Amino acid sequence: MTTRETKEARELAAEHAPSVELNIGARLAVSARARPDAVAVRAAVGVKGGKTVFESATFAELHARANAIARGLSAQGLSRGDRTAVFVRPGVDLIAVVFALFELGAVPVLLDPGMGARKLVASLARIEPRAFVGVPLAHVLRLVHARALSSIRIAVTVGARWFPRSVPLETLVKDHAGSFEAVPVHADDEAAILFTSGSTGPAKGVVYTHAMFQAQVEALRGQYGFEPGEVDLACFPLFALFDVAFGMTRVFPLLDPSRPGRCDPARIAEALETFECNNTFGSPAIWRRVAPWCRAQGRWFPALKRVLIAGAPVSPELVEAVHGMLDGRGEVYTPYGATESLPVCSITGREILAVREKTEHGFGTCVGRPVAGIELAIIPVRDEPIERWDDALRSGPFQLGEVCVKGAVVTHRYASESEATRAAKIAGDEGFWHRMGDLGWLDDEGRLWFCGRKSHRLETGRGIVAPVPTENVVQRHPRVRRAALVGVGERGAQRAVLVIEPKKGEFPKKKSARAAFVDEVLAFLAAERRATPLHAPETIEHVLFHPAFPVDVRHNAKVKNELLQRWAEKKLA
Repeated sequence: MTTRETKEARELAAEHAPSVELNIGARLAVSARARPDAVAVRAAVGVKGGKTVFESATFAELHARANAIARGLSAQGLSRGDRTAVFVRPGVDLIAVVFALFELGAVPVLLDPGMGARKLVASLARIEPRAFVGVPLAHVLRLVHARALSSIRIAVTVGARWFPRSVPLETLVKDHAGSFEAVPVHADDEAAILFTSGSTGPAKGVVYTHAMFQAQVEALRGQYGFEPGEVDLACFPLFALFDVAFGMTRVFPLLDPSRPGRCDPARIAEALETFECNNTFGSPAIWRRVAPWCRAQGRWFPALKRVLIAGAPVSPELVEAVHGMLDGRGEVYTPYGATESLPVCSITGREILAVREKTEHGFGTCVGRPVAGIELAIIPVRDEPIERWDDALRSGPFQLGEVCVKGAVVTHRYASESEATRAAKIAGDEGFWHRMGDLGWLDDEGRLWFCGRKSHRLETGRGIVAPVPTENVVQRHPRVRRAALVGVGERGAQRAVLVIEPKKGEFPKKKSARAAFVDEVLAFLAAERRATPLHAPETIEHVLFHPAFPVDVRHNAKVKNELLQRWAEKKLA
């Protein structure tokens, strides 16, 4: 081997060698050294005297707690690569436990408790975690389903001094105080498994590597300009994990994360005001409650620079309402992405309002341009796996198709789900493409217009119809709260059925009232729709009224069209 070849071999080995810096958990140590006495976490723990009570921890305290937990879990036998189910309420311990696992090289597994016990157990059983860290109620589930969860060998209880067949977290912290350095990891080592919401099918465990987390941190920092010292109101707990890396203070408000759509607007406003929050991230369901309340109360927040809204299409009307909470320097952003890839695109509220006419007249929902490092393509709609990427798959501007993305933040596989991985991932020469499962089209400015989930499409005799363009138009009707366009019948000859959830007090009870409402809505749609024929059905065959649409458990905002489709089929049978 020549000297040059030897040097290249050493450089290649160094590039792929494990290192502490690659471990996303090491970001906590960096923040603790830079800002030891700054508050890292504030979390609502209750109400006293009409005001929310918060617990808090500085970066130094959070780092010390995470170190003690990592040492304690190591003493219990947990090691690098061990998958660990985490069921801890948003707060200091959630952040400390997750970063302790990162530091240890173990793999936190995070699921939505709101998906229900049966689905939770089934999802966990597929993952085969070695450890389980959770509140007492979560441990009850673990013990009841001990046979299905037989892979669990280490159990830690959070928030109780004693629980059968487990070790209290406080005991670990008390008995194992001391420093702990994050273990060296490879870039492609598993860092975490984050489950999808399961809003359009079974929840799947998405495998994140340490390199992907690092790329995600830099992508979000570059896109939104997050800075150390800022304060983030964390209305979506998973997103708050990144605040540690940004050196930001995260504030968990009094909010049930599995029911964001039922939040108390006064508690959200109280936290924004008390801690002079600069940033917040939450579901549209939250801001549909908070923004009108703030307007009625005359409340606005001059410290608030950014309101990030994601989880479902965001209407111009909602953007306008949230702008009313800000001063002239603040902005609304709607990031587009998924558990498998975030961020993909982003758009400001001002640009959403600039294209409002197209959104409200049936062109879909504009989610902006791809963020730096993301390559995006629209391909023809198909359900079968695509084994290899070919640039010939790309469709041109203004063509409706399936959204595919590639980049450093794009995950490569699902945990223990080989068929799901094969269906969603396309191998390319320079990495994997992820099929977002969404329909959309690109305009001549390179902006993506979201038109609905691929699984929600209608296939009529005229071809594929996307639901969102029509839904956006109908939802502007003054008596309509939500609308869903679904297909009934055999694929290729489906009939378009419009399902309407009326606003409060508008549900038609008599046959004549229903007929009048239907005529009103169809006339409104015919007058207002401007979308191309590809995006809209030629004829609405039936209009049905539903009392309350089913929505996803994570954001309480994504309408479950597939359930409404089955409901419509039964109604029309």
